[in-house]
Amino acid sequence: MFIFNSSIGKKFIQAVSGAFLVLFLLLHGTINFFSVIDSFTGKYGVVAADEALFSKGDGLFKMGCDFMSLPIIDIMVPILALGVLVHIGYGVWLTIGNIIARGGYKRYEVASKAATDSWSAKNMLVLGIVILGILFFHLTHFWAKMQLPEMFGIGNFENNPYLLLNVTFGSWIVLIFYIIWFVALWLHLNHGFWSMFQTVGWDGKTWFKRVKVIGTIVATIIVLLFITTAINACLQANGLLA
Repeated sequence: MFIFNSSIGKKFIQAVSGAFLVLFLLLHGTINFFSVIDSFTGKYGVVAADEALFSKGDGLFKMGCDFMSLPIIDIMVPILALGVLVHIGYGVWLTIGNIIARGGYKRYEVASKAATDSWSAKNMLVLGIVILGILFFHLTHFWAKMQLPEMFGIGNFENNPYLLLNVTFGSWIVLIFYIIWFVALWLHLNHGFWSMFQTVGWDGKTWFKRVKVIGTIVATIIVLLFITTAINACLQANGLLA
């Protein structure tokens, strides 16, 4: 089929899978940020010390995690995993195709040279590898201790997401490691957002500039949600927040 065999078709699949992942990151980041709100309302510490699944101390973050454990979300997990694999697979495929076609490691071919004159545009594969590598590290901290035991009965189920945040981000070294990951994610999203719209034809001079600004805003919001959550958890775990 044209969409699977042509360069444009492959880029379209890459764009669609990327759009799906952006939406997921917005939802995931927002739910994580609920833990920061719980810190200001005084519920974070209460729930972190309460092992009951449904307690009077339940905060917004706990409610968000309960939402993520609904059956409809369990159905979405395999779809998300497939989206990640498709996005990675086609990203590597496109990059290798460009390397072979151009005789060296170069950026994606786009209509506007000026639009790609950035480090992230030239190194999307490198950023993708960094993000993927730390993603597996991240899954061992949360998904493997919550969704995996709940869905497949593998491992020990941890019903306290606040405790997981404290255990994970209690180390400053781990916090720094995650922040590096978030910065790589910002660079990847910042380029990927406008590239996605360019693929579907939104590359006019007027709208393209606006899309790039919107992309920067969206990428910044997503990454700030995650970074704020991580720093807040680190401060909580080390007793630096009341």
